[in-house]
Amino acid sequence: MRPRLLDLFCCAGGASAGYHAAGFDVTGVDIVDQPHYPFPFIRADALTVDLSGYDVIAASPPCQLYSAATPESRRHNHPDLVDPIRQRLRDAVEHGDAWAYVIENVPGAPLIEPVTICGDTLRLGVRRHRLFESNVPLYGTPCHHDRDAPAVPVYGSYGQRGRNPVDGETSPGTATETARAAMGIDWMPWPNLTQAIPPAYTFWLGTQLIGHARRLAIPVTQATRTETSRAPLTDATGGKHHCRCGAPLTRPATGRWPRHCSPACRQAAYRARTKGHAA
Repeated sequence: MRPRLLDLFCCAGGASAGYHAAGFDVTGVDIVDQPHYPFPFIRADALTVDLSGYDVIAASPPCQLYSAATPESRRHNHPDLVDPIRQRLRDAVEHGDAWAYVIENVPGAPLIEPVTICGDTLRLGVRRHRLFESNVPLYGTPCHHDRDAPAVPVYGSYGQRGRNPVDGETSPGTATETARAAMGIDWMPWPNLTQAIPPAYTFWLGTQLIGHARRLAIPVTQATRTETSRAPLTDATGGKHHCRCGAPLTRPATGRWPRHCSPACRQAAYRARTKGHAA
């Protein structure tokens, strides 16, 4: 069974694609519809969405407040969501809803002991330094800015480069197909590309997280298999585990019971809960 990852602020799924390639079943969350997102999707607020039932929760809160590309005079127009998201993710880990979290943002963001990933080092066409904070040990990359050609600029408006180049991206305006090739992304339009995380970044981290998941897995002995085949697993009170739809739940290798049998049931529970709050 593949471990499950919830990607908050998923946008069009650049980070999600890397985690999926590394071995996760990924579900994305964004506050607006994302028609280009390639995996199961929940439209919801990252600050209120149900976080239970996942092994890892990743989050990429808006970066404009910290980005060098944002003029100083306009930074106050953008929200600071790093601290509230970090608290939500720490609470989720503490309560057993997940065992790991990852927060991504740009250089200058107030992440705690982050690692840096460099596109040059991963031999992409972009440099695009990004920071990643986690509660588990992760390794970033060194920087090897040794290419002959300048990094491909993937930012700003369509067909134009931004006024404040960052991360050494100083070449002229870029066509969408060139930008897609440089980012390792073939499904996004230009506006999504400018905000995306190259999948190679989260594949780099995702393989490390998969290694942690394997080390956390509970060994299954022959005796355990036999016992499990004879009787359904129960919780501490002796009650059988079932989803809200009545389907039996399966206990994952990490040892925590899911609350729902599928992403569809999880979304239905969320809609029912938020509808009740709105009433």
